[in-house]
Amino acid sequence: MTNDERRWLLERVDDAAVVQLYADGFERLALRERTLLWHLCQAALAGRDVYLDQRYRHALELRDLFEEVLVALRCVGPRWEKAAAELEAQGVAKATVAEVRRYAKLSWLHSGPHHHLTSRKFVLGCAREAFEELVRFAEARGALLPKCEGETTAALLERLAPVLFDPDHDPLCTCKTPEPGRDLLAASSNHHYRGVTMKDLVGFKERYGLNSRLIKHADGRLEEEVYRAGFDGVVPPGRCAKQLSEVVRHLEAAIPFATATMASSLRALIHWLRTGEEAAFREYCVAWVADQDSPVDTIQGFVETYMDARGVKGSWESLVYFDDPDKMHQIRQFATHAQWFEDRMPYADAYRKPVVKGISAKAIQVVLETGDSGPITPIGINLPNPQDLREKYGSKSVSLGNVVEAYEKASPAASRREFCFDDAEFERAKKWKPLCDALTTNMHEVIGHASGRSAEHLFGDPADHIKEYYSSLEEARADLVALSFIGDLKLVELGLVEDTDVVERTEYEGYTRAALTQLNRVKVGTHLEEDHMRNRQMVVRWLMANTRAIEVRRRDGKTYWCVVDPKAWRQGARDLLSEVQRIKSEGDYAAARRLFEEHGIAFEPELRDEIVARFKMLDLPAYTGFVQPRLRATRGADGAIQDVAIEYPCDLERQMLEWSGRLERVADCF
Repeated sequence: MTNDERRWLLERVDDAAVVQLYADGFERLALRERTLLWHLCQAALAGRDVYLDQRYRHALELRDLFEEVLVALRCVGPRWEKAAAELEAQGVAKATVAEVRRYAKLSWLHSGPHHHLTSRKFVLGCAREAFEELVRFAEARGALLPKCEGETTAALLERLAPVLFDPDHDPLCTCKTPEPGRDLLAASSNHHYRGVTMKDLVGFKERYGLNSRLIKHADGRLEEEVYRAGFDGVVPPGRCAKQLSEVVRHLEAAIPFATATMASSLRALIHWLRTGEEAAFREYCVAWVADQDSPVDTIQGFVETYMDARGVKGSWESLVYFDDPDKMHQIRQFATHAQWFEDRMPYADAYRKPVVKGISAKAIQVVLETGDSGPITPIGINLPNPQDLREKYGSKSVSLGNVVEAYEKASPAASRREFCFDDAEFERAKKWKPLCDALTTNMHEVIGHASGRSAEHLFGDPADHIKEYYSSLEEARADLVALSFIGDLKLVELGLVEDTDVVERTEYEGYTRAALTQLNRVKVGTHLEEDHMRNRQMVVRWLMANTRAIEVRRRDGKTYWCVVDPKAWRQGARDLLSEVQRIKSEGDYAAARRLFEEHGIAFEPELRDEIVARFKMLDLPAYTGFVQPRLRATRGADGAIQDVAIEYPCDLERQMLEWSGRLERVADCF
């Protein structure tokens, strides 16, 4: 299919746009590479439940409960309304079925009942009695409810009632700004901790900081439950050992189809997933960075620490992808000339890398994302995260080309027009924003995250010092690098830009608008919890407070944040970058806290209410979740894979039921 023939926007679920992701070029890959991708995708799917376990203690049973109810009642697929009408004749309200389907879809998109971006819990919008009646109806028709041993249906429903109906019960997955007197771990509902407070951690040394769940026993003893598969009776299995063993099995099956360098990386990954040891993780990071030329690659493991209020525990994620040669030129230019940019950073020489090492950058086509990276996905990635490994061995950056394209194809122009102050700003955005997005994403990942170094006297990783503010600070730092160079004539020299002035202005306008429009995602409360949202607001609010680059204007009762001086915007970004890099390099916790408390966390609820109303008036989505491609393997009589084809489900419900193994029971509904 051509892009014009494709289905992009599949449906709306509340504020979410559900969009199909396409992977162009898969058919041109050799069978060996397509087979490798198939095995890697099986590993990604096998690890999916690990993230659900981390996300919320009830996430897995909620997924099973809602899927079992919908499948047993056959209220799935394009003809769900017919099944619902038959139920209505038996006294079950169709509106209740529709609400259960809505909740299930939101839970699929967000990997549980908490919003992926705002962290806030969403609840069922039907009466409790009506929902419980529907569950009992489904159980009578064969639904296998996720009961604990000896638990009755009534007890199950009673236990889950606060989760489903009370917005004040476990309200936030991650709470980095608790109310005065509350502990940030106790205020967070994710599953990284059980009964643990920050006070309990004083003097406690974690052996498995990245890949464990920390629990406090009745006697006050702290225990690390390690996420690991175990190994041959030597290393005991840990938490989610069954799922991680399946991941390992599929990774082992992938090795014969990988390049030599990728095979080394996969073996190192397997060793880490079996043992859980930090040394094994670091060996894997080094091996993964060393594999810079394989046309197929994967990221699997406990990676980003955004979900942990402390910024220590890694969330499970999986990405499977292949090179996109057609989009490779731009991002590789930044990798090739990384030293030029490093030498011209606006911060002190002591914080610059004298020699930039091992930077690899690629444009990719994503085949599958699960866990922390999907269905709601980033558009660029730079790893590994440990600062000392970046400085010694380098890093790899990827730009998710097909994700960026899908966002653009499915985004309504009305949202951009609504928040542009005049026609000139809108026309600039329409013409130049796709290029600006690509440039800033690539610079953010390649010369942003990969730049800078710690002060020589700093002991340990900067993240250990800056703690809960580190992730927001690091995202701001990478953004500011891109924003500082978006108008540089070097981009003309590299053949990436013809007119730096218009590109610079367009990017600054778009970035400023984004800090305003992101408030649409936060329907309740007065604080931002998600690190990227905090980062974006901090940058723009700091510029508003310290420069004359941005002017707040009102017209017809509407607020606009207008860029009135792009040169002041750029200089302000460079000044702020200098300070942000100093904070990181010196591990200055107090300065990081002050920066975000003054500019990055709180917002005016009246302004948020206005933004929400404007989005609602235009019926615009606030964010996007993706339906992933599907790989289908054809096997010969001997069981060996003879071919691998790619398909596009174009249906969120179908994909999720297939992933959980329930699709076969209702295949005829689709």
